[in-house]
Amino acid sequence: MAAVLTVFLAVFLLAGFAVVVGWLLLERRGDAEGLVDSEVDLMLPGLLKRDDLSSISLWSRVLERLDVAERARRHLVQAGMTVSVGRLSAMMLLAAASTFSVLNGFAPSSWLLNAAAALGAGALPYLIVLRRRRKRLARFEDQFPDALDFLARALRAGHPFPVALEFLANESAAPLSVEMRITSDERRLGMSWDDAFRNLSQRVPLLNVRLFAAAVTLQTRTGGKLSEVLGQLAETMREAASLRGEVRAISAHGRMTGTILTIMPIAICFLMTSVNPGYLSVLVHHPLGPPLILVSIGCLVLAHFVIRRIVDVRL
Repeated sequence: MAAVLTVFLAVFLLAGFAVVVGWLLLERRGDAEGLVDSEVDLMLPGLLKRDDLSSISLWSRVLERLDVAERARRHLVQAGMTVSVGRLSAMMLLAAASTFSVLNGFAPSSWLLNAAAALGAGALPYLIVLRRRRKRLARFEDQFPDALDFLARALRAGHPFPVALEFLANESAAPLSVEMRITSDERRLGMSWDDAFRNLSQRVPLLNVRLFAAAVTLQTRTGGKLSEVLGQLAETMREAASLRGEVRAISAHGRMTGTILTIMPIAICFLMTSVNPGYLSVLVHHPLGPPLILVSIGCLVLAHFVIRRIVDVRL
């Protein structure tokens, strides 16, 4: 009975892994085409906006009591994904439970390592969300200076700002077109410019977007030549992006060194296991072996993030 249950859980885990891999492949294909499926869904017209954390009412009420649920919802919105927090949390719990059950069936003695692997598998869906959020924000930041130039030219041509924003939403590519479309629709539905640009700053938490929102809201209150302000902002953003590129080129050696130092112990471990399979078995079967392995993995991960923090120069 235990063998059948182990086989079932193993097949179930493989199926879940295939779903995650397929999700990543579809995401990469959507990124290559410039518009992912979730951003297409965001551009579809809709009258009502649903803010439920989960489609299951009981689970939604549980998530509403947690502060991390609101943070996860905000990250999902910033990543341009239509997955609910309840579905994401269910995927995380399912991945962790399945991984622990399968590994505990094969090696029940090393439950500490199994728990660590289950935590890593449970964090994988959220790490995918954070990766997609980072890529989407970087793509938006690259598009933003050209968008400001577009708005400045439209204003100099005599178009009012709402019409220029509508032109920008129609002519630009995702994700900028999606966010500009949402902002334009919120304004047309009666929301003030202050609230619309405050929502934009929350969906796209970038300093350049906050500067743009502050410039537009100030112009709506006091007046002035908004086209000149937007042109100066675009030029300043390009200079800042060029400086960031130079800093990243200078710190590339440190990032590569950190990656190599992180991968090297794992590669050496696999190489020693393939050459002499019984060499590390003493460490696995000794009572102090699993805690030492867990501490080593923790120190390795901590050292990787410390090196990344050192070489990450923020401007």
